[in-house]
Amino acid sequence: MFIAAENAFDPAEILSLYGSVGWEGYTGDIDSLCRGLANSHLVITARDDSGTLLGLARTLSDDEHICYVQDVVVDPAYHRQGVGRALLEHLARRYAHCRAFLLSTDDASTPEGVRNHAFYRSLGFLSYEERGLTGFALPRNRPDPDETAP
Repeated sequence: MFIAAENAFDPAEILSLYGSVGWEGYTGDIDSLCRGLANSHLVITARDDSGTLLGLARTLSDDEHICYVQDVVVDPAYHRQGVGRALLEHLARRYAHCRAFLLSTDDASTPEGVRNHAFYRSLGFLSYEERGLTGFALPRNRPDPDETAP
């Protein structure tokens, strides 16, 4: 397996990878996904010796103070083979100079969250709460404040 930065993306290959994990929020518009990858600070991929895409990770960062890991995606056929670990360890080294190295994942009450939390904890990640932090999200489909005011 080798890890490398990439900045050009084959839509069919990307659709296959994201589709393999059921990330339908991304796969509904593959052109948008590929533009998002191209606009990321860094995209690294894991490939086998034949060039097959095993997984990828991407970051949003100012490359000084903060690095946010947007996606870590590994084809389920390659889970538990060190692919995700290699991707995240590569990113952790690359952004070691940044004050914050963050990511978000599903809540622990979901099956995906249970798996993800165990994986991230095995790499030394702590929850935001354990770090004395809180995360906030602005709902995408939120009501217009002018329409809800009394």
